[in-house]
Amino acid sequence: MLLLILFFLFIDLKAQTIDPNQLVRDVIERFSQVRDYEADIEIKVDVEFLKVPDSKAKLYFKQPDRVKLKSDGFALLPKDGVDFSPSSIIKGNYTAIFERKEELNGIETSVIKVVPINESTNIILSTVWIDNKNKIIRKVESTTKTQGTYTIELFYDENSKYPLPKQMIFSFNVDKLNLPQTFTNTTPKSSKKKFRDGPVVGKVYVNYKNYQVNKNLSDKIFEDDTK
Repeated sequence: MLLLILFFLFIDLKAQTIDPNQLVRDVIERFSQVRDYEADIEIKVDVEFLKVPDSKAKLYFKQPDRVKLKSDGFALLPKDGVDFSPSSIIKGNYTAIFERKEELNGIETSVIKVVPINESTNIILSTVWIDNKNKIIRKVESTTKTQGTYTIELFYDENSKYPLPKQMIFSFNVDKLNLPQTFTNTTPKSSKKKFRDGPVVGKVYVNYKNYQVNKNLSDKIFEDDTK
C-alpha cells in the first residue's frame, strides 16, 4: 500500500515539474529547421450568411516571421490565421504556465497558457496544446484586443520530415472580423439580428499542398506590391 501511494505521489510530482518554457523552446527549435517555404493553399469559408467562393493562393514564409499570401481572387482569411508558426503565437516576452495534460484527438498534449508581457501585441492570452512526442502545436485558442477569441486547429502528415500542417481550421467570431465593405453591405437583416443576439462563429478551412521547403526564397517576394 505504501509503495502504491509513493508511486502516485511520484506521478503527481512529475506532472507538477513540467517546464512550460522548455516545451515552448522545443517547439520553436523544431520549427527552426524550416528556414523558408512556399506552398499552394486551398481556402474554404464556412459562414452561415456569406457565400464566399472557394479560393486558391500561394503562401510564402521566411524565418523568423515574414509571410506573403498571393491570390488571384479575394481570400477571406483573418490575418492572424495566415502564419501558424510558433513565432506568430509567441512573440517578444511572455509568461508560460503549464496547466494540464490532455488527450486531443488521441494524442497526448500539454496545455500551456501563454501571457504576452509586451502591451503592444494584439493577443491578450493564448492557450496552446503542444504535442509532447512530436514537439508541434496541435491547437491554439487566443483572446485578442480587437478580434475577440479565435481557435486554430492544426493537422499534420505524420510522415512529413518538417513540422508543417496539411490542414488548418480557423474558427473566429464573424462580428469581430473586419469584413470587406462588399460583404457588410449585402449582409441579410437576419444575420445582423444574430450579431445582436450573440457572436456568430465562422470557420475557414485551409489545405496545404506542394510544399517547397528551404529553397532560399528571395527577400523580394515579401516586398509590398503597392510600393
